[in-house]
Amino acid sequence: MTGPRLEIDLEKIHHNARTLIERLAERGISVTGVTKATLGSPEIANTLLRAGVSALGDSRIENIEAMRRAEVRASMTLIRSPMVSQAARVVMHADVSFNTELDVISKLSSAAQKARRTHGIVLMVELGDLREGIMPGDLENTVRETLRFPNIVLKGIGTNLACRSGASPDVKNMTELSALADSIDATFGPMLSIVSGGNSGNLPWALGGVDTGRINDLRLGESLLLGRETLHRQPIDGLYTDAITLIAEVIESKAKPSQPWGEIAQTAFGENPPATDRGLISQTILAVGRQDTDPCGLQAPAGIEILGASSDHLIVDTGRDRPCVGAEITFQLNYSALVRAMTSPFLAKVVKAHVPV
Repeated sequence: MTGPRLEIDLEKIHHNARTLIERLAERGISVTGVTKATLGSPEIANTLLRAGVSALGDSRIENIEAMRRAEVRASMTLIRSPMVSQAARVVMHADVSFNTELDVISKLSSAAQKARRTHGIVLMVELGDLREGIMPGDLENTVRETLRFPNIVLKGIGTNLACRSGASPDVKNMTELSALADSIDATFGPMLSIVSGGNSGNLPWALGGVDTGRINDLRLGESLLLGRETLHRQPIDGLYTDAITLIAEVIESKAKPSQPWGEIAQTAFGENPPATDRGLISQTILAVGRQDTDPCGLQAPAGIEILGASSDHLIVDTGRDRPCVGAEITFQLNYSALVRAMTSPFLAKVVKAHVPV
């Protein structure tokens, strides 16, 4: 098998998804499986559907279109606010989209009328992370205006936390989201079928035994694929953290000094080389680099230390062992490394196992 590559174990992803779906179902919460980190992989999408996700979510309409072409049969939600320039594509291929701007909803309405379709809307509310969201005080008016657009159906409200600023989901902000849902239904009549509390960062709150209120949906990606919660990146009990791994091939293996010599300037990426002199080390170079993944998001096997990376090279210290040229080393990935690796055309994506239908 040629390297470098991502090896994807569908059985482990299925296990992770099924486990979390069952745990959250006990709390009255369904799961939207997020496919954006997998570039809309039909194999992974179908695995999540077999595990029991209620819908699929992706931030790129291109990924949703790819899944449609692959005949993935599911309700699909665009979880990034649509671009006005893509309104027609969003209406044609996504059943629901997350929105914060009335101008965008107006364009979606026009596109839906032309296509003779209806389009679902979830209004996103700002609750502290300072990414997308309508300020809570403006939500009622936004709902009122949204209800006036033809061919638009208000499906629910949601929020996003633990992303841009790391604001954590907790009893206070989740209770506020539930209260907003109650207020909207009291003012306009029962209409909100979706109250989407957030992402994998919500798991400690959702599974912590608290009253989950009106929250009935979470959008999960990293926890399903990598088996970790996203507040502190700790493994989730009973889940696999190695469902997706990166394998790279050794292209040089030599004993070298740990420090460069000569007049030292910045690296190719504007960094300064390490100052600690460790003497002679077993330096190994692998054929993968920043163009392929986020080196800071790779976890090397025990006894191997990542020293640095350029566009095309990953440099590691292998300690007492010196692997031969052509050998392979397997790394686990965090979310940043996974997203970059999945979008690299230079990394093969190899499905290791299939889940029976």
